[in-house]
Amino acid sequence: MFNIRLAIPEDSEGIFSLIQELAAFEKLEQQVTGSSTQLREHLFSNRPYAEVFVAEQEQTLIGYALFFTTYSSFRSQPGLYLEDVFVRPDYRRQGVGTALIAQVAQQVEQRGYGRLEWSVLDWNHRAISFYEQLGATVLPDWRICRVSDRPLKKLAQQVLESETKS
Repeated sequence: MFNIRLAIPEDSEGIFSLIQELAAFEKLEQQVTGSSTQLREHLFSNRPYAEVFVAEQEQTLIGYALFFTTYSSFRSQPGLYLEDVFVRPDYRRQGVGTALIAQVAQQVEQRGYGRLEWSVLDWNHRAISFYEQLGATVLPDWRICRVSDRPLKKLAQQVLESETKS
């Protein structure tokens, strides 16, 4: 049997290991540029950026759900964004993923927020089917936009350049 609980600072290395497993599963290992030290700082400092529920069995982390607060201007309400949900392959189809997402959904309800959102890779048909079974609507008209690394620096530089021209 597994247990779901809020993560504690001592879970940081285990969570980061799960993040690396998720990246490998998604064939995105090159995008993991952080560290367990940074993760610990960002999750457990005086002003955390995100929260994590972990699933454990026999004192071993077997899954996690990392989430943070968002805001919907259309609803004029905050919500939660589920950045990651991952369960180690040997523990899938045992209710762990459902329990993790349900725990985050409960946070949405307890906080009086309006919605829970997340993204899924278009090739991950098993995950899409699983999410739809949970009641999620996969929005076909939306795409994720991302600016990072050099393009982010270049875009930010435009503000500095326009300020010096003024």
